Amino acid sequence: MTVSEQEQPWTTKRLLGWINEAFTRKGLESPRLQAEMLVAHVLGCERLRLYMEADRPATPLERQTLRDLVGRALKDEPIDYLVGERWFFGLGFHVSKAVLVPRPSTEAVVEQVLLNVRARMGVGAGSAGMMGVGNDEPAVSPSSPGARRGNLGEGVRIADVCTGSGCIAIALLKNLPGATAIATDISPEALDVAGKNAARHRVGDRLELLPGDLLGPLFEHPSAPAAHDGRDGFHYLVSNPPYIPDSEWAEVPPNVRNYEPETALRGGVDGMDFLRRIVDDGPRLIRAEGLLVLETAASTAQQVLELVRSHPLMSAETCRVVHDLEGLPRVVVGARRAEG
Repeated sequence: MTVSEQEQPWTTKRLLGWINEAFTRKGLESPRLQAEMLVAHVLGCERLRLYMEADRPATPLERQTLRDLVGRALKDEPIDYLVGERWFFGLGFHVSKAVLVPRPSTEAVVEQVLLNVRARMGVGAGSAGMMGVGNDEPAVSPSSPGARRGNLGEGVRIADVCTGSGCIAIALLKNLPGATAIATDISPEALDVAGKNAARHRVGDRLELLPGDLLGPLFEHPSAPAAHDGRDGFHYLVSNPPYIPDSEWAEVPPNVRNYEPETALRGGVDGMDFLRRIVDDGPRLIRAEGLLVLETAASTAQQVLELVRSHPLMSAETCRVVHDLEGLPRVVVGARRAEG
């Protein structure tokens, strides 16, 4: 006598099939991957083990937990929040509803800094295993900031504004073991998440987290350049600020619009409220030939480029728009003038 479907054990393989089918019907992105993430999270194992132990029966508690999580995912709650983690630039990051979910588009910010550091030091991009780097020329001509090849980025100072989970600053520090960074965020809850990620990746001794609005904590910091003449300051000022224009808010996917922190997403009527402030004052914090690297909406990248290009402290010929891994114009890069 054959066992009915209801009486068959809920093995890992069967659970993955059921969740994948449900997510596919819902139209979720990468349904199989998201199913694997949920099951691995509940079972407390790596995703590879799901296939090594495909016939393992789930306990009643595991099944109930999965049912609850699948129900929440089908209501558009991000899987990353449900499992509390997101991978970014090859690193796992803790995430909560206090921070944005790190996305592949933001990896272009990290890549631009690493390309520039290696160009200054005469180190090939391939030597450090960079991922998805394009063929853009570095914005600044090579001139070593006092670093040794054996300790990439030695002496390099980075500022990360609106750090959120800390993914940009931490990814940079992991790839630049000689660098230090200061990261700011107006949300104490976000800084708590960033602190946990810094400890997780063992860069907490090189990352200072400061509460406050945009550039304010950087200007108030004891290490802030007093004269703003380009002889001191940060080598790199990076930011992924709120930039979604009001006109595009209704088009934002519900898993983002309804669950991720709105204050970290919306940039005002034209999406430029925070970007204008960073571009207006940020160059004063950067040393001569240092880089300003900003993530923007694809629809406003050209406007941001013109803002950066027209700033009196910026070198207009170095300013450009970089495309992300999806081919969208999402990152604006420019260097401060060599003469300060």
